[in-house]
Amino acid sequence: MSEKIRNIAIIAHVDHGKTTLIDSILKQTGVFEDHQKVDERLMDSGDLEKERGITILAKPTSINWRDININIIDTPGHADFGGEVERVLDMTDGVILLIDASEGPMPQTKFVLGKALNLGLRPIVVINKVDKKDSRPDEVLDEIFDLFVSLDASDEQLDFPILYASGRDGWCVKELSDNREGVGPLLDLVIKHVKAPSVKRNEPFAMLVTLLDSDDYVGRCLIGKVYQGSAKVNSSVKAIDLNGNLVESGRLTKLYKFEGMKRTPVDIVNCGDIICIAGLTKASVADTICDISYQNPLKTTPIDPPTMSITISINDSPLSGLEGKKLTSTLIRERLLAEAETNVAISFSENANKDSFVISGRGELQLGVLIETMRREGFELTVSRPQVLFKKDDQGRITEPIEEVTIDVDEEYSNSIVDSMIKRKAEMIDMNTSEKNKTRIIFNAPSRGLIGYQNKFLTDTKGTGVLNRIFKSYEQFKGEINGRKNGVLIAMDTGAAVSYAIFNLQDRGTMFVKPQTSVYEGMIVGENSKENDLDVNILKGKKLTNVRAAGSDKNIMLTPPRVMSLEQTMAYLNDDECLEVTPKNLRLRKKFLCPNERKRFIKTIKN
Repeated sequence: MSEKIRNIAIIAHVDHGKTTLIDSILKQTGVFEDHQKVDERLMDSGDLEKERGITILAKPTSINWRDININIIDTPGHADFGGEVERVLDMTDGVILLIDASEGPMPQTKFVLGKALNLGLRPIVVINKVDKKDSRPDEVLDEIFDLFVSLDASDEQLDFPILYASGRDGWCVKELSDNREGVGPLLDLVIKHVKAPSVKRNEPFAMLVTLLDSDDYVGRCLIGKVYQGSAKVNSSVKAIDLNGNLVESGRLTKLYKFEGMKRTPVDIVNCGDIICIAGLTKASVADTICDISYQNPLKTTPIDPPTMSITISINDSPLSGLEGKKLTSTLIRERLLAEAETNVAISFSENANKDSFVISGRGELQLGVLIETMRREGFELTVSRPQVLFKKDDQGRITEPIEEVTIDVDEEYSNSIVDSMIKRKAEMIDMNTSEKNKTRIIFNAPSRGLIGYQNKFLTDTKGTGVLNRIFKSYEQFKGEINGRKNGVLIAMDTGAAVSYAIFNLQDRGTMFVKPQTSVYEGMIVGENSKENDLDVNILKGKKLTNVRAAGSDKNIMLTPPRVMSLEQTMAYLNDDECLEVTPKNLRLRKKFLCPNERKRFIKTIKN
């Protein structure tokens, strides 16, 4: 049976077209009826994935082509979700490396390709979006070959097959001059190039858990590849961790295989299959589900460690409990533990009182997605500024995470970007300008200096620049980096913001709130135009008299407030500030709401 199976993952940098290509494959292989209405980016099923236009969770699907069952796994393209990519590669026997015909290899391309090559996989290279106006497939192919060489690919891996494609229009070809009639050439190449999974039919059943899911009817589901043997519904199994310790014992109450976008119940699964099982409550990612007689845990690819953390605690502001239903530290703790259990790229720790929790991850986006998911589930939280995780090397010196940053900008902005990055202790590695006056600059930069930089970068390049970053290594501490220059405007009292007060404060800086917004003492309501923090009375209304003066009743003209996303507000924080997160609002605030407490805290730091 395994000869009739191919297990592949599609890997690429963010926005290079993985999910769109899978859409075309599903539509052209009979997964949907002719009359069936189908959405775009079918695999991005989560609300956040649809809103942000990115893949966050890896998801399997399956098609049948020329009597071969091809299991396809869509993987995230953003570096923050690299943990998802690392673990799903264990399930596959081949990968399709998708690369934009204009942008060429990008940081995440290098990351995911390196992981695939280390596992001995032989990639199929697809140069996508060749129908774009600024497409440059020949140059991109040279860059791809150079990338393979730099990653120490074997001779066999260097002999990679190449296809040209437009995932949006649904075609792949071997040569750009070929007829463009569908994705058949890609699927034929998968069958020819990717090996069938190696099998041990007569060994006891064993599968490695790679992904977790849930089902409204059967509850917790575990997804993974069967490495050996077979299993039937109601088979007795056990779960063991990477050290061989027993996690739990139970029965396989349900077995599923993937068919298109659906999970189909089956009575038996065999080695080589990618399956979903139900019936176990404690087993998690990287555990081995196996026959009672089996003893040795299956090996899995180690996940790169987290580089950034945030501290999460209960919402203790005067407005707590008005919008969310999940407020206690116990509920927050349980939710974070559940996340750490299912997401191997996240780590969890807590203080002695178990009322403050540190969550560590790959970057601001990954941590922001977790917080956004929790607020939609009804949680209220207090969140700290993101902090990078320092380490000590063998000589006892402090080291910090360094990222490789690739920036594409119009040539006119390159000088200001270089200057801005140098101030963040970045080191310029390479700089190239194309014929179309586009400049690509590559830096090695401390993660500390990049916190909150995305917003300034878009402002400096008038929204035309593209910044990509990926973890490189831990290196020696680069020295102090200046943080936010401007102070903040802090509310002096509790109530509803008044138009008249906001109008009079606009000259002081940029406002974050609009009229009738609920505010409280210690809440940050704007950014000061100067470096110091300033307490302001945002509740002050116009004094009324029985005398009307000419021109005194003009309409008040207010500048629209500055609105920031969740990741932007987190990055905006200073060390003495935090973010109140509720299902309906994001409120910047000082850690100490009372001005006298803030003054005492500052004196303590200085002493």
